[in-house]
Amino acid sequence: MKIRVPATTANLGSGFDSFGLALSMYLEVEVCAKVENWHVEHQIAGLPSDENNLIVKSLLYTAPETPPHHLKVITDIPTARGLGSSSSAIVAGIELADKLNHLELSDSEKLELANSIEGHPDNVAPAILGGFVVSGITSEKVFAVSHQFIDADIVVIIPNYTLLTSSSRQVLPQEMSYRQAVAASSTANGLLAGFLTNNLKLVELLLEKDRWHEPFREHLVPELTHVRALKQELNLPIIGSVLSGAGPTVLVLAQQGSGQTVCRELSKHIKDCRITVLTVDMNGIMII
Repeated sequence: MKIRVPATTANLGSGFDSFGLALSMYLEVEVCAKVENWHVEHQIAGLPSDENNLIVKSLLYTAPETPPHHLKVITDIPTARGLGSSSSAIVAGIELADKLNHLELSDSEKLELANSIEGHPDNVAPAILGGFVVSGITSEKVFAVSHQFIDADIVVIIPNYTLLTSSSRQVLPQEMSYRQAVAASSTANGLLAGFLTNNLKLVELLLEKDRWHEPFREHLVPELTHVRALKQELNLPIIGSVLSGAGPTVLVLAQQGSGQTVCRELSKHIKDCRITVLTVDMNGIMII
């Protein structure tokens, strides 16, 4: 058995800790023979290969009596870059537990489990459901709704350096004024309306107007300011650019059909980064 989990980007501007999008980079896990002790075969430096691997920990959290297996992992999702690498591992572990133990978990049950491990649903929800997802927690209940994304090309700028979410959260304020919160909320509401109605003009107006987190984090990711400046200087067909999750990856939404052009132009000016075109994954986790 082999499963595949997509990368994810969270926030998308002012949808802080709520909006998420599944992307066409993947974690694949193949289940091999039963063994005496868990063994995770992978090529990622610094990550454990035993029961302390996050995939196995999530699996055993879901189904503690699962017998040990040899797992082969292949992934092109970079770690600590804001593309949901930990969420993909968590979701993979839950899916493996479900299939190996015939639990027949619903998407809602998988989401509850993933949120209890991760602590927030904005990445795990699109990894499970695919597409553009709005998620949150209310009265201890996790909710998530998946929807088709806007007609836009997606370019990601992945810096060579890492940025831990914990470090990026430390720069956020502990509180905001009521007036600031109302302004930030109205921007998020308008952006959501633009996403759901494919109103590209509204998305372009509001995408870079976040007040929840980007003003406090942008100094940690100079590529964000750089790409926004290049849009104006070169008159690039870009709808807008935002941090992917807590960064350092920058998510660029380009006019439909212009993704490769934008990718080439940005590559001429932004160095020490991997810049590539991705698509929206509408499937979420899959057995392949």
